[in-house]
Amino acid sequence: MDLGMAAALVAPGTLFFVLGAIGGFVRSDLTVPEQVSRGLALYLMLCIGFKGGVEARLHGFEAGMLTAGAAGLLLSFATPLALFPLLRTLGRLDSPTAAAAAAAYGSVSVVTFAAASEFLTGLGRPAAGYMAAVLAVMETPAILTGLLLARRTPGSAPAATPGRTLHEVFCNGALMVLVGSFVIGALTGAAGMARLDTFVNAIFQGALCFFLLDMGLTASRSLLGGKALHPRLVGLGILIPLTGAALALGIGVALNLPLAEATMLMVLAGSASYIAVPAAMRLALPEANAGVYVTLPLAVTFPFNLLVGIPLYAWAASRLLS
Repeated sequence: MDLGMAAALVAPGTLFFVLGAIGGFVRSDLTVPEQVSRGLALYLMLCIGFKGGVEARLHGFEAGMLTAGAAGLLLSFATPLALFPLLRTLGRLDSPTAAAAAAAYGSVSVVTFAAASEFLTGLGRPAAGYMAAVLAVMETPAILTGLLLARRTPGSAPAATPGRTLHEVFCNGALMVLVGSFVIGALTGAAGMARLDTFVNAIFQGALCFFLLDMGLTASRSLLGGKALHPRLVGLGILIPLTGAALALGIGVALNLPLAEATMLMVLAGSASYIAVPAAMRLALPEANAGVYVTLPLAVTFPFNLLVGIPLYAWAASRLLS
């Protein structure tokens, strides 16, 4: 298992992320057009959702799916509640920014999920397809909790109406593609996969590498320009995912989840959103500092999870659940 993890660390996706990070740090003129990057992100979500739906249909909506889904839902709702006072005190953030950052860490990263899926597949321990449904379940609750925290704080006055905020959350394009493709995969099953096999499987690895190259560039450049990130915040950007993953591991052991599924729950609990949450918070909390709630997850937590967190979570789960 340990040798497999060492081999997975030099997988193409990880190395392309490192290449992008190097390009950003040396101030290369290498760029990926924003529309290309957005298109790749939607493609990855479509593939993840569709494959998860197909797998869920093939295996049935079993008890494991419901158990993992309930655990993910609870984590997504509760995480911002625990992080908000921590970000306010140790992070020295104002209320809107702390609420937005707490929501980001309660929500999930689709790209981290994709990288972890490929990591476990490389180890010969692929997670069940229904974990894509758990990913979809965990996307939104943290956003709702974060907005509630911001509105309950004296002096905070979000510009968006509740109806407009809910529309932004539930009609977010990334979430619609993820959930919709999962439903389509569940409806069409193996017949649908036969038609889309090349699109959602053969091309997926190359697209993921290209996207991770762009993420490496973006993360390193955000870190270079992230003047709002003082040392305490950077420390929290590493401590929070480790704590979330440890909590998820405890839940996985208590619920007797299979090794791969427990590892993926750890990955989800330790990840942070830099796509869905910023899209919602830009509208609902315009006074929040995006230099913190976008840069911290993207420039600190995402590379930490990709290079250290994912193999660490898999190792820890293997020690308790093998």
